[in-house]
Amino acid sequence: MTKADVAPVGETAARPPAGQRAVKVWLYLLAALVVGMVAVGGATRLTGSGLSITEWRPVTGAVPPLSAEAWAAEFDKYKDTPQYRILNQGMGLSDFKVLYAWEWGHRLLGRVVGLVFFLPLLWFWWRGALTRRLGLGLLGLGLLGGLQGAIGWIMVASGLQPGMTAVAPLKLALHLTTASLILAGLVWLAAGLRPRVAPPEPARLRVTAVAIMGLVLAQIFLGGLVAGSKAGLVYNTWPSMNGMLVPPASELFAVSPWIENFVDNLTLVQFNHRLTAYLLLALALAHALDARRTWPGSGLARRATGIAGLVVAQACLGILTLLLAVPLWAALSHQVFAMAVLTMATVHARATRSVAATTPNLESPTTPFGFETLAGRAA
Repeated sequence: MTKADVAPVGETAARPPAGQRAVKVWLYLLAALVVGMVAVGGATRLTGSGLSITEWRPVTGAVPPLSAEAWAAEFDKYKDTPQYRILNQGMGLSDFKVLYAWEWGHRLLGRVVGLVFFLPLLWFWWRGALTRRLGLGLLGLGLLGGLQGAIGWIMVASGLQPGMTAVAPLKLALHLTTASLILAGLVWLAAGLRPRVAPPEPARLRVTAVAIMGLVLAQIFLGGLVAGSKAGLVYNTWPSMNGMLVPPASELFAVSPWIENFVDNLTLVQFNHRLTAYLLLALALAHALDARRTWPGSGLARRATGIAGLVVAQACLGILTLLLAVPLWAALSHQVFAMAVLTMATVHARATRSVAATTPNLESPTTPFGFETLAGRAA
């Protein structure tokens, strides 16, 4: 068999059934909402709004203050925070309302994501539209979503501690990375619903595709550390760091104990983000060249080339953000574009695997997973 006898990887083997398409559309809608959450969360952080709501009220917190008395009460709670006393002393109520609106909108969008996830999940599950593997994957993402909410509050609580004017960088990075994992999980499951032919050899193309996805996630985590510690406001030169390609060890590990340098040392935090960007860029370009040489004209080669282009664009946007000393528009664009890179990398990694289209059709529902034993007894 020659390469010409095999369909290019990523080509659709058959048109998916209507029910399967509905599940896929729902998953991609959820993914878009998660990207929106990341964007609003980034704006909340960049405007310093994240500590404006000092309580975690999952249900009643969905309703904002509706009277002058309620607004005054919320403002008084904020006045007790270190951020107000250190940074925003003398702020007026109208300015506080702007901060409050960003954080409230971020939390409200989180509630919307939860509803859009769980209500259709129950419907598809009841109609038998989910295989056991897909259903378990979705339940796992639901648990991860709950954990994400808890991490978000732990993050906010860290910024309410004495002497703090912002949230802890490590908790911010974990919050952003967990959102990215949820996004990757949704896209992975959605991409897996499309029937595909088996991937070609060599296996290194599959390995590097997954490695790129993993590196993107690692880079997002490191970017969260940079954002949380405001490490982007130092060393605003490129390719050097104020004249040094590699800062001396005395600067990279100036903090004791040494392990804390990876979170608290702005020099090492930014240096790690740069190094991982270079590694990701090199791997993406090498993978694209390998795919185009090994399997020219295939969906695999086109996707690999697209990812390389996205990584190059993201690297340029990151450099621009650094050189401009992190203006809001550039920082937010850089964060949101990272989600685009992750989405494409996830689709590509999933598409390089052999996928069988086994998800049942909504028009012919099967026994919902978890009810198989009852169905067997009835039969």
